Amino acid sequence: MFCNQCNKKEATVFLTQIVEGKMQKMNFCEACAQKKGINDPAGFALAELLLGLGLTQDTAPTRELTCSACGFTQSQFKKTGRLGCGACYDLFIEELVPMLRNMHPCLAHVGKMPRRFAQEQKNQESMKLLQKQLQKAIADEEYEKAAQLRDEIVALHQALSASASEGHSKTRGEQKLFPFEVSTAEAEIH
Repeated sequence: MFCNQCNKKEATVFLTQIVEGKMQKMNFCEACAQKKGINDPAGFALAELLLGLGLTQDTAPTRELTCSACGFTQSQFKKTGRLGCGACYDLFIEELVPMLRNMHPCLAHVGKMPRRFAQEQKNQESMKLLQKQLQKAIADEEYEKAAQLRDEIVALHQALSASASEGHSKTRGEQKLFPFEVSTAEAEIH
């Protein structure tokens, strides 16, 4: 396998990155890797490497940007591929966005959660929404709609209770089915 840079020597340094969900492999000979600073971890400039291969936009500014919070410069960012502080992200956003788009499918981290927990969260949100709609229906004196919403809340509550009793979710204490109802203990206090 030959070097992607010079196409003459045998490749001995291999880099792999994922761009838009597709894996890209870059192969370098020892000399080209040293020119790029890949062999020396202190001199490895990811930003310069990506810019040099044409994977990001050409971001040649007219003046060098310097972070007012930490004093980190644009050339330091290009050399190290790292930023100095949180304010640097705002300052160097024009260079960061193209690089991040090449590395990740999405700019925002959405994370993962277990399916059961996600379903439980969805059901909890549905319960809150139905309770708000019920309160509005009662306030507007729409009693037929309120009765229908009450039945939906009871059915959803039973489904939540069934999944909790099966051990799929933790019981988080006694929840009031309707936020405006008063328990017998609370009624005795008033």
